[in-house]
Amino acid sequence: MVSGRYKSRTFRRIHVKLPGNRVKIHYKRRKPSKPKCGRCGNLLIGVLRELPYKMMTLPKTKKRPSRPYGGVLCSRCTRELIKEKIRSKK
Repeated sequence: MVSGRYKSRTFRRIHVKLPGNRVKIHYKRRKPSKPKCGRCGNLLIGVLRELPYKMMTLPKTKKRPSRPYGGVLCSRCTRELIKEKIRSKK
């Protein structure tokens, strides 16, 4: 019988075929949801979707794009925001 903590759907069930032609179930944590833009809600491209303990080991450059507002706003919203800021300065 499976351990109690694996009964919830927090864990994905992965069927792994073993050498003796046996199939065993491995339990893996589900990935977090995809990151979304703070302004329009579109999915962010270039931002990883990993568990926190894996994200901690990665360098900052791998976690998000290196442009201004990278990892917070999508490229379209960033472009619009910069244009608005420049126009309001005049």
